[in-house]
Amino acid sequence: MLMDKINGTIIKGIGGFYYVEAADTLYECKARGVFRKNKVTPFVGDRVTVSLEKDGTGTIEEIFPRKNSLVRPPVANIDQLVIVVSICDPSPSTLIIDKTIAAAEDKGIEPVIVISKSDLKDCQWLNDIYQTTGIPLLTISSATGEGVEEVEKLLKGKISAFTGNSGVGKSSLLNRIDSRFHLQTGEISQKLGRGRHTTRQVEFLKLGENTYVADTPGFSSISVERYDLVKKENLQYCFREFEPYLNQCKFVSCSHTCEKGCAVLKAVEEGTISKSRHESYVAMYNEVKELKEWNMK
Repeated sequence: MLMDKINGTIIKGIGGFYYVEAADTLYECKARGVFRKNKVTPFVGDRVTVSLEKDGTGTIEEIFPRKNSLVRPPVANIDQLVIVVSICDPSPSTLIIDKTIAAAEDKGIEPVIVISKSDLKDCQWLNDIYQTTGIPLLTISSATGEGVEEVEKLLKGKISAFTGNSGVGKSSLLNRIDSRFHLQTGEISQKLGRGRHTTRQVEFLKLGENTYVADTPGFSSISVERYDLVKKENLQYCFREFEPYLNQCKFVSCSHTCEKGCAVLKAVEEGTISKSRHESYVAMYNEVKELKEWNMK
């Protein structure tokens, strides 16, 4: 007996079950064992074909090719990655921000920086680092509502994923945007100085017509080694403010780390490129320069 098949989108995955939305209906599904055998993990955001059982549950039969995907957070087919950064409690790490930006740029995903908790501490120094990068940059306070409307406009008509350290205020921001979400928020651990993980799984939330947002589990700085690594050959293209200088270096093979005649280094010296951003680039380059492609999977 042939089972009905439908196409839909995975909007949540938890405990080995995947929840697929198709034609405004949600189906609880399991994935075929062949995916595990082939080391393929279905991601939230995947477009899939599902065979339906009589009881309304389903089995994921096929995952359509992805236009993009990330390991951290584990999502597929998104338009933009909203990187929420707290100005305090927890304090921001520019290296973590830059690693996340580079991972998005490498996959063709538009990065967006949202600086939260602006009511608690001045954030001009962080603005100064990123305002010349060409990356959309917003400052918000979920407590006062400052900047929330601008974030809403940025999300409209797009599929977005929110990411950032635990405790930076991702869930608080989404609750402020739409109170229907009722997302659990957590306090900051005084002992560790970082947030408690209140979001346990990735889930797409419908904000409006053709507008979805994914709240993702927060991460601590000690787990950032699991971020998506970028090959050294691609890394220079993941710092968009480097672009005007890439063809001006003395040597074609310039790594933009220490060479004489490097146009990027000259721009750093002149203040056109942020010193902090370049330091992140060098740290990331040194991390991957000896790695072979099979080491990065």
